[in-house]
Amino acid sequence: MIVGERYRLEQPLSTGGMGVVFRARDTATGEPVAVKQVLDPRHATQFEIEARLLSALEHPRVVRVLDHVEADEGGYLVMALIDGPDLGRLLGDRGRPGLPVDEAIEYARQVCEALAYVHRQNIVHLDVKPQNMILGEDGIVLVDFGIAAEFERPSPSTSRVSHGAATGTPHFMAPEVFAGEAASPRSDVYGLAASLWTLLAGRPPVYGRATALPEQVKDVRPGLEEALVAGLALLPGRRLASVEAFARALGAPLVAAGAPLTHSLLNPLLPRDLLEAVVRTAAAVFEASAASIALVDPTTGELVYQAAWGAGAREIVGVRLAPGAGIAGSVVTSGDGVAVPACRQDARFAADVAAGTGYVPNTMAVVPLCRDGEVLGVLSMLDRRGGGPYTAQDLPRAMLFAELAVISLGHAPAGAPDAVRGR
Repeated sequence: MIVGERYRLEQPLSTGGMGVVFRARDTATGEPVAVKQVLDPRHATQFEIEARLLSALEHPRVVRVLDHVEADEGGYLVMALIDGPDLGRLLGDRGRPGLPVDEAIEYARQVCEALAYVHRQNIVHLDVKPQNMILGEDGIVLVDFGIAAEFERPSPSTSRVSHGAATGTPHFMAPEVFAGEAASPRSDVYGLAASLWTLLAGRPPVYGRATALPEQVKDVRPGLEEALVAGLALLPGRRLASVEAFARALGAPLVAAGAPLTHSLLNPLLPRDLLEAVVRTAAAVFEASAASIALVDPTTGELVYQAAWGAGAREIVGVRLAPGAGIAGSVVTSGDGVAVPACRQDARFAADVAAGTGYVPNTMAVVPLCRDGEVLGVLSMLDRRGGGPYTAQDLPRAMLFAELAVISLGHAPAGAPDAVRGR
């Protein structure tokens, strides 16, 4: 079978958190790839949004997403094929019943590096388990993100369950996710702690009963059991708050690596760190796949995109819009925020600019950045991560966020432009 007129499916590799993963061949390059088939076509928009965002990730311990394909039967995510066994298979081959303590902790440390990176990018993995940790030539690579989850009730008869926007595997899924509540980075902490427990004990922990490792686990380090128990707390508020905290509890320092999803102009007159923090935080608060700040060039009247986070961030930074052009330009002209549920059908939408960046959004919310009645620029949020549209109900919060952003920019360094510093 050929997917997207390019990828030839060869054989199934595994059943993951959301569908079947196939070994495939890229007929354009001849290279082997992994293709994940999304089984439910009802969430095509959510799949497209998440696939774009995952494609922007760059970290040696996170699988590289190369492409995505939409078809009538659902979506396909094309990923780099990692040559090596997953830790579930390694445990089955070498576990006595578990792996040596130092080896298991080192694998967990490497997964912490992957998760620390994706969490900084406002992404939660949602299906952390040994089968999604591949031992490649350079160590562990985390694969199979649980995106575009199906909507079904958890059932004891299923080997994988999904609920709401979250998905996962029993024994490794955090209790709050299993119960249908919101997922967070602490949910991944639970999956990681459950995975390390499994690698040590040879079997996964039982919810609420993981208080001490089995006696057959030898050479237990001081503090190891305490770290596992804290990572497996049933209530997320009592669980270790981050994978960095889990790594520290294990005595396993992390190595910083990976490319952030935030980009900005190399302009020494603008507060780059602050601009990047604003767009990154806006994306998190409004569950956006992308966010950006564009400021009016006082000389030409053009909107210049100064900083962006997420999918398409690298491409949009530096783009100039003519005065009044696009949805963003209309916001500068009117001074009023807009929420566009289907921006591709909006007459104001700058389709040529979007096509030039390679990112054509589905929905967006754009609000002005104002000071003393003057519009300095706009803050834009694109594509809600859950797949739903932005509506007028989002605008009051977005306007308050924009007001806070302008106040923050008012504390820019002395060399910043007067328009930014509020003079």
